[in-house]
Amino acid sequence: MIECLKKTGMEIRNIRQFMQWCAQGSATYAQRKALLEQQRAEADAELARMRQVLDMLTYKCWYYDQAIQDGNEDRVKNLTPESMPEEIRRAYQNGHAEEPKK
Repeated sequence: MIECLKKTGMEIRNIRQFMQWCAQGSATYAQRKALLEQQRAEADAELARMRQVLDMLTYKCWYYDQAIQDGNEDRVKNLTPESMPEEIRRAYQNGHAEEPKK
């Protein structure tokens, strides 16, 4: 169980608490579930952040592919999101969003 919780990225103090609750028996099911739900929410937030990073990298790679094809950045740096391919536009918008979209 400890290895499983470590793989979720749970902090040691929370793993310790979880294991104490396990030793206390079925009366702590709700606390254990709440802690796991909290860990899942943190993982969801990290996934959203990583999606934003990947989208930014997708856009930047596309940007430089265009610049390489053109021999300069003149055209591509003046593109509006509306004139980008749909997939790249979505990556651009998510990559430049203030907060990761969930």
